[in-house]
Amino acid sequence: MSIFLQPEEIATLTGRKVKAKQIEMLRRMGVPYFVNATGHPVVTRAAVEGTKGESVQTRWMPNVIRRS
Repeated sequence: MSIFLQPEEIATLTGRKVKAKQIEMLRRMGVPYFVNATGHPVVTRAAVEGTKGESVQTRWMPNVIRRS
């Protein structure tokens, strides 16, 4: 089993087959995703199964600012 949803699973999850519409629905549903080099959304299984995956820090912030 792959750590990423298959394209068919993303289509089922979003109810859309067009990649732009899938991205729109994922955004509306609040499901974390990445867009790959071909423009398709990539969703981890952990994002939809509710399991704890690796956390991804989106932006570095120095400790001085983080503590406030």
